[in-house]
Amino acid sequence: MNLKEFAKQRLADLVFGLYRTGILRMKHEIRVMTIDETIDELLHSEKSLVRFGDGEIAMMRGVSLALQKEVPELTERLKEILTFPDEELLVAVQEIFTDLRDFIPKSQRFWKDHLLVCRKYYERYCNPDRVYRSARFSRCYATVADRSRCRERFDRIGRIWEDRDVVVVEGEESRTGEGNDLLDRARSVEKILGPARNAYDAYDRILADCLRYPKDRLFLLALGPAAKPLAEDLFRAGYRVIDIGNLNNEYRWFLNGVTDKDSAPGGKPV
Repeated sequence: MNLKEFAKQRLADLVFGLYRTGILRMKHEIRVMTIDETIDELLHSEKSLVRFGDGEIAMMRGVSLALQKEVPELTERLKEILTFPDEELLVAVQEIFTDLRDFIPKSQRFWKDHLLVCRKYYERYCNPDRVYRSARFSRCYATVADRSRCRERFDRIGRIWEDRDVVVVEGEESRTGEGNDLLDRARSVEKILGPARNAYDAYDRILADCLRYPKDRLFLLALGPAAKPLAEDLFRAGYRVIDIGNLNNEYRWFLNGVTDKDSAPGGKPV
């Protein structure tokens, strides 16, 4: 670690500690439910959900990602969706603002560094009048410090689509449910494939393909940042849609007993 990186980490530690102890305060509180509260709500309601990870927040800063170049139109959609007022479309962010004890040390480090730069974007764009859900509902293994409830959580997640006709919208390399039983409880599973990279370039085609399905379909999205506007547009069109993000990777790592996701294929992002 060079001197610049060391200084950045110490500053991130200091600033996070000041917020955690209340010496520094955000302009407004960002309230986030737990992983289990989020899973329970999806299991016991017909609500839809869109999730924001560090990548989406980076794009709101104008930063391109490895799998999605920054597009001004997409960036503006992300900002609008993060403030979305309708509670039938749940918006999920990370549980990171004052307490990181539920994360493994490597992830604690990551999120402190992330907040040093990005906290102001959450303050600017998160809606103070709503309670956010946990984006970790689909990241409930690799970065979790206490993994004793992982089996139970994956079991409850699988019950969300039990006996449902499911349409998975994903990048062509994602292969959600292939080689594992993640989607086995669904009555049927169909797929719509987008590009593995820069899926937003094919957005109009992907949305048109989705809209051909009847309204009783449950859409599961694993399409990176492009999944966020797609979730909103399908929700507005009358579908139930859940942005599952990297759930398939998490479940695969869990089944294989992976202890360090950075050493596993597909280990990034956090």
